[in-house]
Amino acid sequence: MFNKYGAYGAVHALLAVALGAFGAHGLKDRLTEEMLNVFETGVRYHMYHAIGLFLLALAAERVGQERGIRWAARLMHIGIFLFSGSLYALSLSDTKALGIITPFGGLAFIVAWGMAAYSIWKAKSR
Repeated sequence: MFNKYGAYGAVHALLAVALGAFGAHGLKDRLTEEMLNVFETGVRYHMYHAIGLFLLALAAERVGQERGIRWAARLMHIGIFLFSGSLYALSLSDTKALGIITPFGGLAFIVAWGMAAYSIWKAKSR
């Protein structure tokens, strides 16, 4: 699991940095301040959860490849696409309807962190 989700975390971190630079330098004059803030929120949560994926991969190596940790990593990966991806698309297209997707990504993040906490706690108490 470490190889796969550690690599996903690193690739997502790379993408978050690249998209952050693109937003700061390439979109500053093209988007409204509100839409630039939406884009930056996507980048911020993208990076938080890229680091989260990497940490979950490390946790899986330390406490064993718990099924819950694996599912937490999957949900975090999905959450990045749904949450950050929808914010990127919303800010670049100004299609407000895309905003309905964002909460599903947020829910995926919440469930992922909860599953991670439970799985790590459970593994430690064995």
